[in-house]
Amino acid sequence: MDADCLFCKIVAGEIPATIVHDGDGVLAFADVNPQAPVHVLVIPKQHVADVGELAANPAAGTAVLTGIRAVAEQLQLASYRTVLNTGGESGQTVFHVHAHVLGGRRFGWPPG
Repeated sequence: MDADCLFCKIVAGEIPATIVHDGDGVLAFADVNPQAPVHVLVIPKQHVADVGELAANPAAGTAVLTGIRAVAEQLQLASYRTVLNTGGESGQTVFHVHAHVLGGRRFGWPPG
């Protein structure tokens, strides 16, 4: 855990969140600034900064992918978009890797 990390504090229960899924090694919660009718963040419970670090940690990577699937099934999302930002220029603002699961509306391409 990183004592200064917002998401680590959510995992520890120090900051409240609307929990959508709590699984083995993974936590999913509603985004506080949703960009779609469904916007859930899926994070590993252990601190992993970004996708590069996640790739070096197969257990955490598997937990995140399993968490994404669990959220989609639980919320009955037949279609959804999953986004992982890496680095400040891509839009990552919390440096604890997190997958955005977005659904409930049609998405265009290219994004943003």
